Amino acid sequence: MDEVLSENIETAIFAGGCFWGVEYYMKQLPGIISIEAGYIGGHKASPSYKEVKSHTTGHAEAVRITFDRTLVDYETLAKRFFEIHDPAQTDGQGTDIGPQYRSEIFYMNEEQKHIAESLIKVLRNGGLDVVTRLTPASTFWPAEEYHQHYFEKNGGEPDCHRYVKRF
Repeated sequence: MDEVLSENIETAIFAGGCFWGVEYYMKQLPGIISIEAGYIGGHKASPSYKEVKSHTTGHAEAVRITFDRTLVDYETLAKRFFEIHDPAQTDGQGTDIGPQYRSEIFYMNEEQKHIAESLIKVLRNGGLDVVTRLTPASTFWPAEEYHQHYFEKNGGEPDCHRYVKRF
């Protein structure tokens, strides 16, 4: 039984501005097992929030999502990603500006890469100048505990993310 379940579990990593907002909207989808805020795409091992924010590590704020493919597929997650941030804004989202807030998908396999490329093509064909990068996943470093499940702990809603129907 466990073997069958593990075949249905997949990981996705998305960077689209402040990780709090991405987490907030992604966790609303069915089939989400866990979401963790963290850092990826840089050159320093185990970076801190202060280091990432100083633009010295090359990391992006991102979320690592573990999901059940029998309840939600990667394409649905990727579509949600493109609908909860502005994939045409370079190095930032709203007032959060800096390379750590860039739009980037860190794909785990070629299937995820292909799905992301297809969705970007759809958006570009619709007139959106998508700047989202596609990068093979590297080491994901979990963020400090106070960044995990931020809105559940502190209340409120994201101000740099909002849902915009694009598909």
